[in-house]
Amino acid sequence: MKKRQTKNILRILFIALSIGSLWFVPWTIVKAWVTPLPDTVQEQMNTAIEYGFDGMIVYIDEAGKAPAFYASGLKSREYKIPANPKSLFKIASISKLYVAVSITKLVHGKKISLDETLAHHFPEMVGKIEHADKITLRMMVQHRSGIPNYVDHPKFWDKPSTNHQEALAYAFDMPASFAPDTDYGYSNTNYLLLRELIKKIMGYDHFQYIKEEILMPLGLKNTFGSVNDVNIDDMMSGYYVGFDEDFKFEDQGMVATAEDVGIFIRALNDGSVFKAGEQEIYSSIYEYEHTGLVVGYQSIAKYHKDIDVVVVQFTNTTNFDGYNWNLSEVFYSRIVKIIRKRKAHNWDFYEN
Repeated sequence: MKKRQTKNILRILFIALSIGSLWFVPWTIVKAWVTPLPDTVQEQMNTAIEYGFDGMIVYIDEAGKAPAFYASGLKSREYKIPANPKSLFKIASISKLYVAVSITKLVHGKKISLDETLAHHFPEMVGKIEHADKITLRMMVQHRSGIPNYVDHPKFWDKPSTNHQEALAYAFDMPASFAPDTDYGYSNTNYLLLRELIKKIMGYDHFQYIKEEILMPLGLKNTFGSVNDVNIDDMMSGYYVGFDEDFKFEDQGMVATAEDVGIFIRALNDGSVFKAGEQEIYSSIYEYEHTGLVVGYQSIAKYHKDIDVVVVQFTNTTNFDGYNWNLSEVFYSRIVKIIRKRKAHNWDFYEN
């Protein structure tokens, strides 16, 4: 696909996600929600494919049991390759959990303080980002900084950024969303700056820090900083409804297998990713689950405490009005219901 066409898709996605819910009544989503629950996870996934997803991967980790891997649909539409539960996938904003853990470790190691300001670490931001001298690192981690989300800039989708500097330039051109610590506003700019902070403090790329402090201790060998660092054939393809283009070649941040994400989510929630004293810090600043969305890739990663189960779901089809995102959440919820039902009856929910 030509670069202009890619940009147009991104622009359509942004605009329509904002107003698309006003345009249509989601009867198909209602149908997906109220349809009788099947007996197995695999059946539910096969049904999901009938609702327009090209492919789906689900990873389930119940404490005390071997993890279960599921796949349905296609890994590659072009080559008719079946979905593989071990494929790499773009995890998008799930990566914020890894950044928040990294910040926690730097705070515990006395390399930074959550009460230090943006201006303290980046004096060049004064005059470019409103309230830079009042915004603390804590506020940035918690999305309470008021720093505008660079993707909300009206020109961003005409010319998406290709690096951190270009992304920040869009944020510089926008007023604060609110005064520091007076509201909540999800902003990718916060985490872009936090990644830059890790790099500045450590003297090397933030992902190298994630690798050394999180991935290696957990034995995670299938998590990477970019599609540029992997064998592209190991990537699950990503699609946008109405287009044939495969978006797996676009560099959009971290990639990982569902298993690696699931192991991390388990370690995050049981505290094994932390050293003594770190989890208390983390619990005061960020959450223990996350979702992710970039063009062609949707992901949900959560730990369900009541049943002691981690469920990670990847779907590789997105569209302009958020319809597929809503569907992915419906099917995720139904898969969790199946797990609860089977556990309540002491059935083996790993059965296909």
